[in-house]
Amino acid sequence: MLGKARLLKVYMGESERYKNKPLYQYLVHWFKEKGIGGVTVSRGIEGYGQDKILHTARFLELSSDLPMILEVIDVPEKIDPLIPEVCSIVPKGLVFTADIQVYKHGKE
Repeated sequence: MLGKARLLKVYMGESERYKNKPLYQYLVHWFKEKGIGGVTVSRGIEGYGQDKILHTARFLELSSDLPMILEVIDVPEKIDPLIPEVCSIVPKGLVFTADIQVYKHGKE
């Protein structure tokens, strides 16, 4: 998958759940079932969203709902049809795409 691709990013809270699983974990497995090229989950150490509530990993202010970020990469033809369903699965958060250029992927 070298060349033009699409990056789908999904921001959500760590405590969000879907079908009795953490939402980020559900989405990783869901994207894998859909045959998507790659997904990475990152945990933010501090941040806030639309509600303006600060979530932080600082020792004295430990939050149980840190920001989680999914980065999903594949060609637009595979990403775009999934966006409406992703938006319906993610109850609150941020979902967006960006066009990217892939220069290296795996052992290529």
